[in-house]
Amino acid sequence: MSILFYYFFGAKFEFYEKDYLKKRSLYDILNIEKVFYPGGEIMAATISDVARLAGVSITTVSRVINNNYPVKEETRRKVERAIKELDYKPNLLARSLINKKTKSLGVVVPSITNLFFPVVVKGIQNISDREGFSLFLCDTDSRGEKEKKQIQNLIEKQVDGILVIDPLMDNIENDFYEKIALNIPLVIVNGYHKGIRANFVLSDQEMGMIQAMEYLIGLGHKDIAFLRGKDSYSYDLKEALYYELLKKHKIAVKEENILKIKDGNGLETVALTIEIVEERLEKANGPTAIIACNDWMGIGAVQAAKKLGKSVPKDLSVIGYDNILISELSEPRLTTVDQNMYALGETAAKLLIEIIEDTATNFKKIIMDTHLIIRDSCAAPGKI
Repeated sequence: MSILFYYFFGAKFEFYEKDYLKKRSLYDILNIEKVFYPGGEIMAATISDVARLAGVSITTVSRVINNNYPVKEETRRKVERAIKELDYKPNLLARSLINKKTKSLGVVVPSITNLFFPVVVKGIQNISDREGFSLFLCDTDSRGEKEKKQIQNLIEKQVDGILVIDPLMDNIENDFYEKIALNIPLVIVNGYHKGIRANFVLSDQEMGMIQAMEYLIGLGHKDIAFLRGKDSYSYDLKEALYYELLKKHKIAVKEENILKIKDGNGLETVALTIEIVEERLEKANGPTAIIACNDWMGIGAVQAAKKLGKSVPKDLSVIGYDNILISELSEPRLTTVDQNMYALGETAAKLLIEIIEDTATNFKKIIMDTHLIIRDSCAAPGKI
């Protein structure tokens, strides 16, 4: 069997004639010159090949691919047919240089270990996949300087837009995000927003907290502990509402019932929660209920009660926040506030893409409903 030799940039490639004959017909008939790899593999078709097969100019092919100029329907069909026949894949880097768009989005989260954030990201990804955008995901470990550095890295990568989920309050208050929003499409998902000139998609955290507190108070609880992490607008907001609702119902505030752990979103959240809740429950006149700022803290509170031989909900009622998967699987199943995380991500991604495509011009603030999910972790104090 004869062996044919081709040379490309000084390198010698060989392939068997039978492989060549299998693949030569289309390209020889069209008079398209191809370079073969060893084994007869054909190099990727170019835009020139598409233009030659369709019988049009390279400019026309480019207009069809980028959809940026009118092209006759008959011509468009010819180009699309040629693209399909040649299995042509446009050079995304070249297109980004021409269009000044990379078809990529940056997503910044404080922690990927808290299941709230991956579900929001999944909603974002659903929309980005549908619209042809790829994602860069960044985890800040809830650290302010790292958060700013990740944003700058994404800008350097020339992403078309950025979504930031629950950013640190300091970075919002010091105008960092307002400046970013003036230079690149930006959507903030949850976070401090009062008077801030940026785009926001927010769950109605106030309503969720009110629903949870009113539910516990309605069951007869008057000794309710509040469990939070540090440095978060979400936690600050819920704590302010906690005080407000106790005052509304003329229930005395006990400062010892404010339980604060170091990290509310990390791998140590449950362990830190168990430690601080155990300490509080071991003291005299412990709370009859705990409302936690997220479900991981809620799970930790349940585990602390169990370690001390207490029954949930007979001896202690617990409410979480977020409605992540673990809240449904815990024993007892955790009563919690559903933030509709997936829809939150989808809505944020849709808004960002609208901004990128210049269909949204003014700063927007979208607020999404929350609702209480009543399961098995709450009961009237001393009853079941």
